[in-house]
Amino acid sequence: MLNKLQGQKGFTLIEVLVVVIIVAILAALAVPIYLRYVEKSRSTEAQTAIAAIRKTYDVYRQTTGTTQDYTIEKAMKDANLGESTLKNWKFEVVGNPPKKFIATSTEEFPGGPDKQVWYDVQEAKFHGYGIDEFTNPMTEAMETETGK
Repeated sequence: MLNKLQGQKGFTLIEVLVVVIIVAILAALAVPIYLRYVEKSRSTEAQTAIAAIRKTYDVYRQTTGTTQDYTIEKAMKDANLGESTLKNWKFEVVGNPPKKFIATSTEEFPGGPDKQVWYDVQEAKFHGYGIDEFTNPMTEAMETETGK
């Protein structure tokens, strides 16, 4: 009887289990990498908007000599940000002259609310969501299950 089974075509249970385990390991490695890629690409909208707002502050300072009376609302209008960007992000500027430009995601943002991207003027560098902070998929799954 054993010889009859060995002559059959197809896969054994062990072979199927090995393939399933290999696929599971590959998925476990690929999912976090993919999620980081998605977060990086989503944060570029905020980075682009912040860069445009920074530029309007620079132009205003060059033409008037100060940014004292220049508000974030005026800068956003002058930067001519798109409706989807304004729907996904709210912006603020810290300091005068500006020391930090901050974008915080809204409820409309696909990645969820309260994600922050900011530009530190002194460092000349972006920080935050999708740049040096990433969502941990395990933490997100646990929070969803527990209702947090």
